[in-house]
Amino acid sequence: MDFQGRTALVTGAARGIGRTIAEKLASGGANIIIVDVASPESAQTALDAVRAYGVKASYCCLDITNGEKVTEAVNGFIKEYGKIDILVNNAGITKDKLLMMMSESEFDAVINVNLKGTFIMTKALVRHMMKNRYGRIINMASVVGLMGNVGQANYSASKAGVIALTKTTAKEFAARGITCNAVAPGFIDTSMTAVLSEEAKKAMFDMIPMGRTGKPEDVANAVEFLASESSAYITGEVIKVDGGLYI
Repeated sequence: MDFQGRTALVTGAARGIGRTIAEKLASGGANIIIVDVASPESAQTALDAVRAYGVKASYCCLDITNGEKVTEAVNGFIKEYGKIDILVNNAGITKDKLLMMMSESEFDAVINVNLKGTFIMTKALVRHMMKNRYGRIINMASVVGLMGNVGQANYSASKAGVIALTKTTAKEFAARGITCNAVAPGFIDTSMTAVLSEEAKKAMFDMIPMGRTGKPEDVANAVEFLASESSAYITGEVIKVDGGLYI
């Protein structure tokens, strides 16, 4: 995929799936803006990996739930890079617990980052994309946003919301040359899934027809396609990357 002359902003890109996505887009020539709240060490490692492809890259420690701060940061990015063509709303958190044991603060925290953060980042950037009459927005959903999951009432609700937000965004901005799609990963080997119990991992693994867990590269490949010109006539879609977990 050729992303020469393009600039991509990827949230949650200092590690895990986000970092793999950033590297994938950089390998095609895209300049990369990493937005994360990770440690300086993680951020620097990700920057070094991206810059190894010979592209321009920068890092911003930013709370994506703060609309004022996000707008200020985005305006700064536009001034520095000239434009942002691709937005990947990847940042997300989990606070898993059975519904009866889940506190309001645990529910709110996940909704705020996963859903509200996606809304805030999209709102801050889409006006600039409208002016250029071009944009690729890719939101990170999850198969649990489609099927639900025990112990993830907050996470499932947030990702179901992301899917609905994706479809609405697609309808509102399609006429301006902006597409918006979602990627819904299943069980992917990351630090987020590593905290699950062995019992939970086995139960999930047994449900995957392909008989294996996914890799961050599997998700990055789908994002790469949706960010490219090959997907120009695709919008409002949810691509599951789950090995057949939810069919």
